[in-house]
Amino acid sequence: MLEHFPFYLAVIVLIVLLIMLGNRIKVAYPVLLVLAGLAISFIPGIPVLKIDPELIFIIFLPPLLYEAAWANSWKELWHWRRIIGSFAFVVVFLTAISVALVSNAFIPGFSLALGFLLGGIVSPPDAVSASAILKFVKVPKRMASILEGESLLNDASSLIIMRFAMVAVATGQFVLHEAALSFVWMIAGGVAIGLLIGLVFIKFHKWLPTDVNMDIILTFVTPYAMYIGAEAAHASGVLAVVSGGLFLSYHRHRFLSGASRLRGESVWQSLVFLLNGLVFILIGLDLPEITAGLRAEGISFYQATGYGLLITATLIIGRMLAGYGAAVTTVIAGRFITVADRNPGFKAPLLLGWTGMRGVVSLAAALSIPVAFDNGVLFPQRNLILYITFVVILVTLVLQGLTLPILIRKVKLPDFHDHLPEDETEIMIREELARASLTYLQEHHPADMEQNLHLQQQALQWQNQLQFNRTVVLPENVKSIYKNILEQQRKFLLNKNKTEEQIDEEIIRKFLHHIDLEEEKLKLD
Repeated sequence: MLEHFPFYLAVIVLIVLLIMLGNRIKVAYPVLLVLAGLAISFIPGIPVLKIDPELIFIIFLPPLLYEAAWANSWKELWHWRRIIGSFAFVVVFLTAISVALVSNAFIPGFSLALGFLLGGIVSPPDAVSASAILKFVKVPKRMASILEGESLLNDASSLIIMRFAMVAVATGQFVLHEAALSFVWMIAGGVAIGLLIGLVFIKFHKWLPTDVNMDIILTFVTPYAMYIGAEAAHASGVLAVVSGGLFLSYHRHRFLSGASRLRGESVWQSLVFLLNGLVFILIGLDLPEITAGLRAEGISFYQATGYGLLITATLIIGRMLAGYGAAVTTVIAGRFITVADRNPGFKAPLLLGWTGMRGVVSLAAALSIPVAFDNGVLFPQRNLILYITFVVILVTLVLQGLTLPILIRKVKLPDFHDHLPEDETEIMIREELARASLTYLQEHHPADMEQNLHLQQQALQWQNQLQFNRTVVLPENVKSIYKNILEQQRKFLLNKNKTEEQIDEEIIRKFLHHIDLEEEKLKLD
């Protein structure tokens, strides 16, 4: 570990540089990271990055799922619950069956149980890849909401499928009624444990005398407690983290201070940024070990690549059919019940079907397959499953990841008007906030307002917001001037800190922090 430490640091620096490059050339960074990892793996003498398969889920999944749940909107999730539920559960299950049938028919030595295991591994599309790509192109809010909600839940359904398939491979049998009961417990137990642990951590935050740093540390512990607690009870750790994360996100203003929310968000973004980067570059770096395992089992590189391309084609075709199948089902259901969109058209299903890039969860699931069973017998076809998963991730990331932005621009989805325009919404909220604040001040603190100059100035600012165009949105040239003023303020404070030893630097830092917040406010205007 110590002898390779400089290499690990170099990998982290490379991740940052590649993401900078991706932002500059407008290519999703997962694509660049996978290709870079693949290229690095061919350099002679490069150390092999190996992680204990049993620790893959523990290290990566809880924080990644928790941050995704924290960032998701429960309102949007509920609004699009039918289409999200169908893709996150029904489509994942049908995809796993399709992969099982195709692999059993065309790959020698692949039983239905092994095929179902492979299907569970490669069935969930990756949220990070889709988000990274959608950052460079504008899509309707509904499309982004559906993709985010689906990716949050499909991980749970695919890993549940994988768990049952692992049992079937190990025991050689599948008892339907026992599996059904176990399935119900995994879902219900996972959700219940996640919510219970989330409630416990809310009490910790409220009852204990925590500060900002302690609050952030507790948020790191929370997803691991949810995941480990649920897995110990043989429930779904993924669903525990997702349900608990959504619960805590919804109630975040009840137990976290403004400072904890502000700093915690920054820390979590950095952590997830690093974890995602490491996982995607690990995909490429892991290829030599995977191919070495294939040679040991007597499987040629070309044969294995062909199997990988076959499974990739199955996944792409299956998701495209699912997209249009969901559209047809929605149109039919709209005649009998209220649906979110009675006429989805043909463009949205096309894009939804093409957003099937695989990534983090599929890699973690494949690497978590044990090398051998408890009795010492080697796990059948493990290296081939790993290689097929690698091919699926690589091809979907490169093929769909590079062509999706082009497809989005060509298709030109209409504006569905699910939400008010962004500018109009901001103006409305600013006006209502100013009116509510002014009314509260006038009704509850009239005497204080007469005596306090600061309150008078604040009231005047709110009155100006209501009177002059109902908004304080600054023109671009004014923003530029104000940004330059802020930069001059920053230079003044830094210089004052250097030249006047009697001034406490902590006070200078507070003023610098306020300037940073003002700059961020300019970006939001």
